[in-house]
Amino acid sequence: MNGFIRVRQLGLCAGLLLLAGCASFSRDGGFAVVEQAAEQQLDKQLSWSKTPEERTVVAERVTELLAQPLSADAAVQVALLNNRGLQASFDQLGISEAERVQAGRIPNPGFSFGRLEKGSEVEYERGLHVNLARLIAMPMTSGIEAKRFEQVQRQTSLAVFELASQTRKAWYRAVAAEESLGFMRQVMDSAEIGAELARRLAAVGNYSKLQQAQEQSFYAETGLALIRAEQARVQSREQLTRLLGLWGEQIAYRLPERLPELPAQVEQLPDVEHQAMAQRLDIQAMRLDAERLARNLGLSKTTRFINVLELGAISNKSNEEPTQRGYEISVELPLFDWSGARVAKAEAQYRQMLNRAAETAINARSQVREAYLGYRSGYDIARHYRDEVLPLRQRIAEENILRYNGMFISTFELLADARKQILAVDGYLQAQRDFWIAKADLDMSMLGAANLSTSAGAAMSAAADEPAGH
Repeated sequence: MNGFIRVRQLGLCAGLLLLAGCASFSRDGGFAVVEQAAEQQLDKQLSWSKTPEERTVVAERVTELLAQPLSADAAVQVALLNNRGLQASFDQLGISEAERVQAGRIPNPGFSFGRLEKGSEVEYERGLHVNLARLIAMPMTSGIEAKRFEQVQRQTSLAVFELASQTRKAWYRAVAAEESLGFMRQVMDSAEIGAELARRLAAVGNYSKLQQAQEQSFYAETGLALIRAEQARVQSREQLTRLLGLWGEQIAYRLPERLPELPAQVEQLPDVEHQAMAQRLDIQAMRLDAERLARNLGLSKTTRFINVLELGAISNKSNEEPTQRGYEISVELPLFDWSGARVAKAEAQYRQMLNRAAETAINARSQVREAYLGYRSGYDIARHYRDEVLPLRQRIAEENILRYNGMFISTFELLADARKQILAVDGYLQAQRDFWIAKADLDMSMLGAANLSTSAGAAMSAAADEPAGH
């Protein structure tokens, strides 16, 4: 009989060790999923820099990319490698995986030791306790944490896409601001020439004070516009610098002189809503949340009557009596709290999740339609500038030069027309910038929206952190 008991004890220990070995860390901490998503959707590399050596490799790659004028694709690559906020998101993967592994580990047993003196008698009491309730619920809690880990992976991928989109848009704004500042300087030169010419003509009596004041007023307004253009250039460049994670000597990076030209035609996406629903990561994350809370609800119903359940091995020994051995099971009696409130809370959380998921899907459809319309409209506006407005301004400028050479118009009229032509080119520049920003917004809307239901997402995460059955 004793041999049989020992075999059972050895079998139990082996089973516990096997279960403990099932929960282990992955080789990449779940980073491969995020890395693969970035490569497939963005064609860009990621690096989770954990050691000084890895950070050195990243720094060398960033320096290499900054050695040339920074293109939009190069800017996105620098941000994905060098942005510390993104690195913090990668660290969240490690935190979530640790929680998943912890949920799959068998709880440590408890040991108690007591010594009691009764006159001349001394009693020793030893106990070994295992939390059976947590052990029974371990497969369920492990599944919940696994779902949570998958959700964090998708959220991290979404953070990668959001950073890429924000960096690309910041690059378009920065390049456009540099180019726009150049045009405003040309207008300023024209205004300065006009103001000086008006001053000289007024000094010899060939120009009225009203005409001189009008030229001076335009010169003053142009100076104000130039200051604002310089401010916009600094702000847009600093925004890009923050996203790139640059500092020190790195902020002296160079940008191209011009934005990319418009494509020959826009992308045709007749089933844009269907594509977005199939690949948006926020939709997939909502589905994972719903599944996780459904498991949470099942866990609540399973353990609603077993709030505290422990199994203990007891050994009681005194110096007078023979050693007493046995076991003890303790359970909380549901006399006052039948866990109905926790079950009701879990059910309400699940219904809330379903409503949030429906809201996310409705908003996603609207967002992608709006983004596609903005993309198409942005292209039409920029193309109209390029194909209609600018050629007309060019023809007007050529005719005015002919009229000026024939002395049919004055120098001031010629300067005024030159300003209008410069402002028309600047208008095309802004439309060109808006088109590329709309393109980045469309690409992001097809993958997900990081700012969607931020407060709601935080509340859902907090609710999921509290299993209803415990």
